[in-house]
Amino acid sequence: MNNKVKIVTDSTVDLPKKEMDSLGVTIVPLSVTINGKSYIDGVDITSKEFVDLLVKAEEIPQSSQPSVGSFLEVYDKLGEDGSEIISIHMTSGMSGTYTSAKTAADMTTSEVTVIDSSFISIALSFQVKEAAKMANDGASAEEIVTRLEKIRKHTSLYIMVDTLEYLVKGGRIGRGQALVGSLLKIKPIASLDDGVYTPVTKVRTYVQMIRFMKKKFEEETSGRILKGIGIAQVEARELANQVIDALKEIKDFKDVTIVDTTPIISTHTGPGALALMYYTDEK
Repeated sequence: MNNKVKIVTDSTVDLPKKEMDSLGVTIVPLSVTINGKSYIDGVDITSKEFVDLLVKAEEIPQSSQPSVGSFLEVYDKLGEDGSEIISIHMTSGMSGTYTSAKTAADMTTSEVTVIDSSFISIALSFQVKEAAKMANDGASAEEIVTRLEKIRKHTSLYIMVDTLEYLVKGGRIGRGQALVGSLLKIKPIASLDDGVYTPVTKVRTYVQMIRFMKKKFEEETSGRILKGIGIAQVEARELANQVIDALKEIKDFKDVTIVDTTPIISTHTGPGALALMYYTDEK
């Protein structure tokens, strides 16, 4: 990493730490409390271990954004050599992480620009990876911020949950809706509209879900270059592969990421959830 611009993100970025380290990105982790015990996201507990606990837990786990102090410490240290910092975080529509980062940015003597990515998971990583690569190539903070705005504008995220139970626990839908939905075997599909969980349709089968995602993918990538694509899932890897196979009938691509999503996200979705994310650029 050069000493001009350094990149910071949070642990919902859903990319291996090794890859983030190779890009020179600093990750400030969230934490999650389940069965009365707190874990640092991606440090103290793996995605698989967390899902095992989640299924058996009587109460919904509580996730916590990083403290202002955690961000302040990172910003002070990274800016010691005069470097500028761009701190890119999960949507403020789902967490107070962005607010914590913004408060710390106002307190530090380092030059920090805090970005609300409007996304989570791999969709957040699209912005983080591009920012890191540009920073490593010597781009200015202003150039990076401008590029991130373009990526946000042309990023799509569609998430399907297999059970309504966790949306109820998280306060996203009411119990009455969930009861009817469960009886009808409804699986809601939502997008992140302006960074907020927004239902877009309902399906009853995986075939219908794949058909919907294929249609959206075709519409939104038509006449454009596919720059990145990935799926974050909770114990739904086989289904993720089926989605990718269907999308390859429309557009040929090789570099696809399939990850077990972070405990922070799986808290709200439960097992069986799957999110498709991609972004495009002009030809």
